[in-house]
Amino acid sequence: MADNDKKAQATSYSADNIQVLEGLEAVRKRPGMYIGTTDTAGLHHLIWEIVDNAIDEAMAGFCKNILVTLHKDGACSVEDDGRGIPVGKQKQTGKSALETVLTILHAGGKFGGGGYKVSGGLHGVGVSVVNALSTDLKATVWTEGKEHEQEYKDGGKPVSEIKVVGDAGDKTGTRIWFKPDETIFEHTNFDFQIILNRLRQQAYLTKGVTIRIVDERDDKKYQFYFEGGVKSYVQHLNQQKESIGSIVYVEKEMDEGLVEVALQYNQTFNEQIFTFANNIHTIEGGMHLTGFRSALTRTINNYARKNNLLKEKEGNLTSDDVREGLTAIISVKLGDPQFEGQTKSKLGNAEMRTAVEKAFGDAFDQFLEENPNDAKAIFGKCALAARARLAARAARDTVIRKGALEGLTLPGKLADCSSKRPEDSELFIVEGDSAGGSAKMGRNRQTQAILPLRGKILNVEQARMDRILANNEIKSLIIALGIGIGDVLDIEKIRYHKIVIMTDADVDGAHIRTLLLTLFYRYLRPVIEQGYLYVAQPPLYKLGTGKKSEYAYSDEQKDQLIAKNPTWSNKVQRYKGLGEMNPDQLWETTMDPEVRLMYKIHIDEAEEADRTFETLMGSEVAPRKKFIQSHAKKVKNLDI
Repeated sequence: MADNDKKAQATSYSADNIQVLEGLEAVRKRPGMYIGTTDTAGLHHLIWEIVDNAIDEAMAGFCKNILVTLHKDGACSVEDDGRGIPVGKQKQTGKSALETVLTILHAGGKFGGGGYKVSGGLHGVGVSVVNALSTDLKATVWTEGKEHEQEYKDGGKPVSEIKVVGDAGDKTGTRIWFKPDETIFEHTNFDFQIILNRLRQQAYLTKGVTIRIVDERDDKKYQFYFEGGVKSYVQHLNQQKESIGSIVYVEKEMDEGLVEVALQYNQTFNEQIFTFANNIHTIEGGMHLTGFRSALTRTINNYARKNNLLKEKEGNLTSDDVREGLTAIISVKLGDPQFEGQTKSKLGNAEMRTAVEKAFGDAFDQFLEENPNDAKAIFGKCALAARARLAARAARDTVIRKGALEGLTLPGKLADCSSKRPEDSELFIVEGDSAGGSAKMGRNRQTQAILPLRGKILNVEQARMDRILANNEIKSLIIALGIGIGDVLDIEKIRYHKIVIMTDADVDGAHIRTLLLTLFYRYLRPVIEQGYLYVAQPPLYKLGTGKKSEYAYSDEQKDQLIAKNPTWSNKVQRYKGLGEMNPDQLWETTMDPEVRLMYKIHIDEAEEADRTFETLMGSEVAPRKKFIQSHAKKVKNLDI
């Protein structure tokens, strides 16, 4: 951006750019409407709202540094060196522009077009919602050579008028310090790793900006700065994988907006595509993703035909074929993005489909022509995926057909429940026949079904669909669930709304649990996304004898019980397997809905989950060895 343009834009960003759409009355009463939830995700959403404002300043060319600090008292502050929120009077409210954006919903500089050319915080609810959901908030603004300050308490009430507290010199920018309201959120403990992952992502998407995080609670610091943009992002995602060819990268200014795409293939069988619009992660994709997929499939097929890699009688590669083992980032920046829904999870601008398809298609075609060795390696990967797809279709059809033909009988090993209402029904996936027998006898037959698995299922991280569907244990599970797999998966047909992985509390049990989680994450992910997947937590110990016995689910709980009952120190039974419990014990400790403990499986950070599964279950040994070495000292009660 030219200096003159910057000056003109900076001049136009004044109190007059702040427009008021409606008030802020309902935020504290219905916080979920504005931040989605009041759990961990909602708590961290407060930080994202303020960081997004700083990123908007960076995208506009006025901010180079962003600092996020987690304070010892539970507060968080976000500081940037942008232009600073305007402090002059806002004509509609008669208040300062700063107080207006902090106290009135839908007030911001992103509606009239004068404040920002490109922005992410399009709804203008951000910082006002943070204020409403905080017990204390302090805004500091450096602008017009002065340092301005205003404090708020009790959910957004200003303590006083905005005041000048010092000289700023040439310094410009904004710092928002806030303390979340403990009466609103389930907990107010910020997670360093969640914030770290999000800030890393934003740094990749905003070339040339330095983002720092300081955790004063544990004296931890981290800094991100990437010149390579999304190309660096792809490199980061693929660093533990065996890559195929070099990274394809395009950055092009189109009439519709800026298009930035990077991709690289690897030897895994999974695709990993992240899409963004104005730095907002569009989880459900949208028009930019549609344009990318169309160009990807067409370009590879055209290249293969042109170079006789596909024979005349052979059909074209499908979209699924060309996405196997693909890591890609699609980032677009446009002036008037249309998002579907308050969560901004899907981009609806039809013109961005054309822009991405054209910009990426031309660049990818040129890359294949100029890099024939990479092109042949990519085509070889895609062609192998096509052959596996045909084999998998036959295997999948067999599984689905078997499920349909067997109807109510289902797999022979499944002890089904009598209820036919999925919302009332639970499926316990149990390790081995011994535990399966106890579970079948101890369960509530009306609502609880038992599916025992024999041995360890296939590691799906290192297998294609045809091999997966040849595994009898996996086939039984898919038929029992009733939803199918692959491109015919239909989550609406699921037979149970609680699927519980129940394995022994030893190394083998943990391995089986990890194998099952990998299967659900890679191939049955809607089960997790709908909140249907759980992990049972059986007790580790039984203490005491007869009617005076109690169960402990952790070493800490065991120690507490012994402290209360010193005579129990010699009366401790360590459970190594579920099969050691009789049916009554298994029911009262692990299966009874009134007292049982279960972990609900979430996918809060898809990128981090993907990396974890690749580390633990992938083909590369070195990352797994490093993971084990770094976490070995944390392991308790290791039974080998």
